[in-house]
Amino acid sequence: MSGHSKWANTKHRKGRQDAKKAKIFTKLTRAITVAAREGGGDPSYNTALANAIDNAKAENMPNDNIDRAIKKGSSNEAMERFESITYEGYGPNGTAFIVNCLTDNKNRTAADVRHYFSKYDGNLGSSNCVSYLFDRVGIIAIEKIEVADEDELTMYVLEAGAEDLKVSDEIYEIITSLENHFEVLKSVREKYTVLGSEISMIPQIEVEITDEPVARKILKLIDALEDNDDVQEIFHNCNLPENVEL
Repeated sequence: MSGHSKWANTKHRKGRQDAKKAKIFTKLTRAITVAAREGGGDPSYNTALANAIDNAKAENMPNDNIDRAIKKGSSNEAMERFESITYEGYGPNGTAFIVNCLTDNKNRTAADVRHYFSKYDGNLGSSNCVSYLFDRVGIIAIEKIEVADEDELTMYVLEAGAEDLKVSDEIYEIITSLENHFEVLKSVREKYTVLGSEISMIPQIEVEITDEPVARKILKLIDALEDNDDVQEIFHNCNLPENVEL
């Protein structure tokens, strides 16, 4: 499974994600609202909000929905208090997982996440038990069809402050440091159409999964986590075979 961003890793999950569009919109709305509440409603000065909006647009979320979520987060009206929490654990074959959540009930979310790991031959670990296996970076995604000249793109993004450019089947992934992510994103937007942007956890070494039953179990764990409204992001160090489906 090449690529590290959510846009590069859609082959195994495309059909299921299409069927879960309403659930995806619920998660995106929550992310936008919380980002606007915590950092203000102007994405020009709020990286988290800009990334949340990019993610929403990548999922074809209507602009009216995005605007309502920003307005709700920016207003003084009472709303549920969500907090960010990260869980780390081990999937099948000792694979490493990081799960970022936005929740209004930590006890419920912890119990749910622990159940998913246990069900699929893994276990929920302690804080920082696997995060050292990942590097935290910014990723900006551009579809290949938007780029006429790959060399020109490479020079442009490196001059803008990016650290690397990676290529998957249909996506260019521009890798940035956390410090330069927002400035690089602004520069890229001046010349290219951005599919999405995110702060991501890239595994330092990927674990090659060749056993199909194990790969299927990993996919089921990912699917169960994605199906939970509180789960926003999932990062892992698995390199799964392309032909495995649930």
